[in-house]
Amino acid sequence: MRYHAGTYDIAVIGAGHAGIEAALAAARLGARVVVFTINLDAVGNMPCNPAIGGTGKGHLVRELDALGGQMARAADACCIQYRMLNLSKGPAVYSLRAQADRRRYQDYMKRCLEAQENLELKQETVTEILTENAAVCGVVTQFDAVYTVKACIIAAGTYLDSRVITGECSMQSGPDGMHSATALTQSIRALGLRMRRFKTGTPPRIHARSIDYSKLEEQPGDEHPEPFSFSTQSVPCNRAVCYLAYTNARTHEILRENLAHSPLYDGTITGVGPRYCPSIESKIVRFADKPRHQLFLEPCGLDTQEVYVQGFSSSLPVQAQLAALRSIEGLEHVEMMRPAYAIEYDCVDPTQLQASLECKHLQGLYGAGQFCGSSGYEEAAAQGFVAGVNAARAIMGKAPMRLQRADGYIGTLIDDLVTKGTQEPYRIMTSRSEYRLLHRQDNADERLCAIGHEIGLISDEQYAAVQEKYAQVRREMQRLAASGVPASPALNEMLQRVGSAQLTGSARLLDLLRRPNVSYELLAPFDREREALPESVRKQVEIRVKYEGYLQRQERQIADFRREEAHGLPKDMNYHEIAGLRLEAQQKLSEIRPQSIGQAGRISGVSPADVAVLLIWLERNAQ
Repeated sequence: MRYHAGTYDIAVIGAGHAGIEAALAAARLGARVVVFTINLDAVGNMPCNPAIGGTGKGHLVRELDALGGQMARAADACCIQYRMLNLSKGPAVYSLRAQADRRRYQDYMKRCLEAQENLELKQETVTEILTENAAVCGVVTQFDAVYTVKACIIAAGTYLDSRVITGECSMQSGPDGMHSATALTQSIRALGLRMRRFKTGTPPRIHARSIDYSKLEEQPGDEHPEPFSFSTQSVPCNRAVCYLAYTNARTHEILRENLAHSPLYDGTITGVGPRYCPSIESKIVRFADKPRHQLFLEPCGLDTQEVYVQGFSSSLPVQAQLAALRSIEGLEHVEMMRPAYAIEYDCVDPTQLQASLECKHLQGLYGAGQFCGSSGYEEAAAQGFVAGVNAARAIMGKAPMRLQRADGYIGTLIDDLVTKGTQEPYRIMTSRSEYRLLHRQDNADERLCAIGHEIGLISDEQYAAVQEKYAQVRREMQRLAASGVPASPALNEMLQRVGSAQLTGSARLLDLLRRPNVSYELLAPFDREREALPESVRKQVEIRVKYEGYLQRQERQIADFRREEAHGLPKDMNYHEIAGLRLEAQQKLSEIRPQSIGQAGRISGVSPADVAVLLIWLERNAQ
């Protein structure tokens, strides 16, 4: 028999990376939040790779930190090895990645939720979402407990009607042996949302004592590691080492021999998997010409012997996985602690959501994370934060926080999902941003702290510190522009050493710093008025000086983008009555309901000619 269990402002379904950020953001903004998780021991779980960040993902973590999120601070408290990726390329694609101590990260995040005012954490499975007059009004759990709420954020990860598959073994289950949320997915379908079936997978975990590390390539952390959070004052400490291993011809032979037993190839798995993270059996088929593939052996923590085999995602039978692993040099006697598996799950077509992540046809229902078709902890956390902020703001009668593509990677991520949709698990990459030279991870605080401060999640002190940091940057650039240095034997010797033209007279320090191989540090002996500035300020100065022309060009592009976004489109616009719009455009525009001309132009199937028709219509119907 159903009973009333309490009244709250917001229910968050799931306590993974999306649910955590959603709950913390909403509660910190003053909303009364209840968080439901299938198992309290799975709060903040990392069922796949025990790491935070990576290419593009590191940008998301820094942006989330600049807005007032928790993930970056958690990473700095729990990560055990830091590496900056893509250092051989330009600063636009530098991306921080760190190995996390999986259990410490979970404990840290669980403590954050437990300590947060306005937030209650409950081990209950939500089975139904209640609505009244096309608006969320409550949720029901497996105990027949009814919770009255004004908004609900679905952050269910890969648990919706989830099925774990290893070889011929298939079971209704979530990650790490947790229960599947079958009743909830049925309730969501009953609300009229279009659902999809996606698939992802996780590699095996092996025992450290069974690895011959002498045959592997060591992969140490950075000599001078950087933290994720702009607020972290201490330098991170690398306390773990990762290793590289390689598959070989024998490995590929074993995998090919077992393709007939692969659920990917025998029709057992029907969900669409991630393009950019294929299973090892898919790799040897898709890249048949490659003699070997890299595997990264990553420790799961400081107090465990479990090692994660990144790059060996698989759904093959256990015996085939073990045989393939033991064919790899250094893993000849490996003990497999957890086999790899594939997992199928339900998710929503994200084009049914607004940029605020609220459902278009159901007030108070928000989505975040893998429920919205994305993959990855960082993508989930970013969406969770946006959903939590907007659910809280809606309850308070405030306008939603809408991050645009021009604001950074979080805006790009959400715009891609709600405007273009996705036919496979979506992963952020630096190539997805048109403005990646401006949207670097190092300047996320400059770009987004003002928004975090405005919504109330960045303190006055934090915001003042960011403002002072960039005031220092501007003052230093002005000083470099006004300071000259005369030619000297020592200066010319340095310039010759780095392959730069020598001076015959004098030059501004700013002009010397513009040269490709001349760094801020190399100029230090010749800069008599140089002040002792923080490294973060010096890095900003050097990037701005060296890329000034490119940055200005992207700033003009962003100005053009914002002008297009300023052309709003009415919510109740009848596209079928607009003469000149092609049929496909009418259908797509009616379905997506873009909020601006700019968003309309990004919809697949809407041509520049269609956009021109919309602009003419707006001009003719201007009030």
